[in-house]
Amino acid sequence: MAILYLSSPERRAVWQPILSAALPDLPFWGSAEEVLDPSAVRFVACWVTPDDLFERYPNIELLISVGAGVDQFDFDTLPENVQVVRMITPSIREMVSEYATLGVLALHRDLPQYLQQQHQQHWQPQPIQLARRRRVGVMGLGQLGLAALTALAPFGFQLSGWSRSRKEIAGVSTFAGVRELPAFLAQSDLLVCLLPLTSETHGILDEELFAQLPKGAGLVHCGRGEHLESDALLAALQSGQISSAMLDVTNPEPLPKTHPFWAHPSVILTPHVASETDFEEGVEFCVQAIQAHLSGSAVPGLVSKIQRY
Repeated sequence: MAILYLSSPERRAVWQPILSAALPDLPFWGSAEEVLDPSAVRFVACWVTPDDLFERYPNIELLISVGAGVDQFDFDTLPENVQVVRMITPSIREMVSEYATLGVLALHRDLPQYLQQQHQQHWQPQPIQLARRRRVGVMGLGQLGLAALTALAPFGFQLSGWSRSRKEIAGVSTFAGVRELPAFLAQSDLLVCLLPLTSETHGILDEELFAQLPKGAGLVHCGRGEHLESDALLAALQSGQISSAMLDVTNPEPLPKTHPFWAHPSVILTPHVASETDFEEGVEFCVQAIQAHLSGSAVPGLVSKIQRY
């Protein structure tokens, strides 16, 4: 029984000594070239999988993502006995809640417009909307969505949330499923996307969705680039249906130099920095997941192969 690590050498330098100390009976192989016995590999930690991973290592039991997402894995080709684990660490929640708060406050206080005015050397105050009169809707009520709502609560916004399944959250109006999506959108002056990427959410930020938001709504997008139909957002910005957007993820990443988002006066663009996995927290979580699996306990971060999150 052994652990195969397939990621960056920088992360490996942190992971290897901690994993070896915590799980001394499990050999740590830091690359495919180090594997002494392919049949012994039970645990694989990586971001993307080699095409022949499961053929080369037929006894894999846990596939552990070194990041918060798992949409980079092809679930259709996973052997039945392989379980997938997504990274859950305190700092990921903290960083995402910071970014969501940054985005909401930036759009709430007209930062894109003021940045444009600064560039034009134009001094023009805009009317200030009180936070308690602004409605913020969060799409995705997993751990990241909950962290964002918790961080936003002290500002006094009217908060709502939407997810695939029903959730009850104190101080938050919650909506669930496709039937309740229009009602949720209709009361979201500022929309925050923190959805997982699945076949159902691919392209969800499209013309139809934008049309259901209040006129002049703002978008904070820190989910996945594939959630967003870029042309639909550009059209909504042009018509004024969307007033401004803060985008941390795009498709592709980075965008081509000629893409309109780079210079759009109503768009703030950041290079996928809403969160990153702290190396030490990541390896500690990996240890917890493996130990839970070996003891027969509930594995933290275990992903449903049906829901894919």
